[in-house]
Amino acid sequence: MSSKNKYNPQPESSRSTYILGGLAVAIIAVLVIGGVLWQSNRSEPRNAGYGSVQNSEVQVTKQENGVVLLGRPDAAVTIDLFEDPMCPYCGELEHQSGQELAQAIDEGKVAVRYHILNFLDQLSASGDYSTRAVAASQCVADTGDAIAYSAFHAELFSPANQPQENGSTDHTNDDLAQMAREAGANDAAVQCISSGANVNQAAIDAEAGRQALAASGAQGTPAVVKDGTVIDALSNPNWVAEL
Repeated sequence: MSSKNKYNPQPESSRSTYILGGLAVAIIAVLVIGGVLWQSNRSEPRNAGYGSVQNSEVQVTKQENGVVLLGRPDAAVTIDLFEDPMCPYCGELEHQSGQELAQAIDEGKVAVRYHILNFLDQLSASGDYSTRAVAASQCVADTGDAIAYSAFHAELFSPANQPQENGSTDHTNDDLAQMAREAGANDAAVQCISSGANVNQAAIDAEAGRQALAASGAQGTPAVVKDGTVIDALSNPNWVAEL
């Protein structure tokens, strides 16, 4: 996403050139160090330590085409979030903004419509991981337990759990079911995930989500859309606060 510029000073004999060359090296060193620190700060999670949704007033419902709405009934703003469980940039967004977004949901500042897609299935070891993760997400949402859903969503996109593209392994349905159980999901959700009961419908819903993403004008995932406007959330770490 960023280019690397090489600095190649040319040997010269004049004293002024050495001075100018030294100044140039010093300036470049400052810019490089500043860039590294800026990038490091950008990668730090916002609101670290908050965790996932905690407020019992937050509700979760599965809507048409498998879209999952998470938020308080009195939420001031509703956004659409498109993501694929295999997408590394989606994992990056969750790492950066997931906890800040969870607090905003708890406080009624925002509700989120999650559109979980499956276009990266072919890059998973099993060939259908994204679809099965969509199905698992729906199983948890169907229970109406918003706190468990938020915790499961966070784990699904965490560095510890998100499979790598073109990796040698991913998660079985039983793995996903155990992840849901650890997030606080009930036995019905665990059984739903283990059995793969929602997988066929999840594939249909994911395709509807892909079409909705294309219609939004966004170029890929993750995509955040508010009132028809695409927000460049990855490039703007303040996007949650600015909602």
